[in-house]
Amino acid sequence: MTQVLEGCLQALSAGLLIGAVYGLMCVGLGLIFGVMRVINFAQGDFMMLGMYAAFYFFTALGVQATFGNTFGPFVAILLAGPVLAVFGYFVHLTLISRVSGTRTSSLEGEGHYAQLILTLGIALILQNGGLLVFGSVLASIRTPLSSSAWELGPLFYDVSVFINKARGIDAVVSLVTMLLLTLMITRSRIGKSLRAAADNPTAATYMGIDVDRAHRIAFALGTGITAIAGGLLATNYPFHPFVGVEYVIVMYAGVVLGGMGSIIGAFWGGMTIGLVQQMSTLILPTQLQNAAIFVVFLLIIFFRPQGFFGRMVERT
Repeated sequence: MTQVLEGCLQALSAGLLIGAVYGLMCVGLGLIFGVMRVINFAQGDFMMLGMYAAFYFFTALGVQATFGNTFGPFVAILLAGPVLAVFGYFVHLTLISRVSGTRTSSLEGEGHYAQLILTLGIALILQNGGLLVFGSVLASIRTPLSSSAWELGPLFYDVSVFINKARGIDAVVSLVTMLLLTLMITRSRIGKSLRAAADNPTAATYMGIDVDRAHRIAFALGTGITAIAGGLLATNYPFHPFVGVEYVIVMYAGVVLGGMGSIIGAFWGGMTIGLVQQMSTLILPTQLQNAAIFVVFLLIIFFRPQGFFGRMVERT
């Protein structure tokens, strides 16, 4: 009985910690889709670039020598976010803007067909370009915190819960980033322009808001946030140029679970995926974690197709 309880609490704590990072990862995609309505299949590969940016900031650009092995990786991760945000801004300016925003009225399917082909093409270029530049050898951003833990307890029945220190800091960084993003969206002038562009682009244009610029900012923010989430994942998991393929489906599942267009919902959707992934290990082998995620995903969508925070659309 004690071992079962300890295993459940351990899986629950691990699910909450990794779920916070998954939630942040999903928020980046949710922000892009919520504001721009762009189906971005390259989001996982932007995350991969964020991992490598953090890795090279840490190992080659002096962050390790300046801040040490313990907290240097987290400094590198925070530096990678703005770098990928700038990269995302120019990707939107040069490519994505051609098939989104005010230009889509003249395109078939409001630009969604072109968006699919374009973002898939960007994903393939980033994957194969990453393979040429970075190589196929697994990389990781290791910190001494990745192999140490805090002990909570003993609790009731002399049960203790161990929290990996790196994952704990990852979760805190994810929550703080989510809080800052929420404050920016709800309180700042930029946030108001993003919400206006998302709700009614035509009316926003008449009110003097540059919708295309708002879309570029949303794409940059979404790319930078996902890059930070990728760097946080890299403190516990090795990565390679094709790692984005493994996570882009998780991102879309989290966005759909939370409700299409809801940033808060995307975070809770990612949190749900993390919990299901870790709790499933109590009864299933590790290889079936993703199967458990999508079984729960299908059940939730069956009973609540609009997601956690989505609104049911009434058909007339």
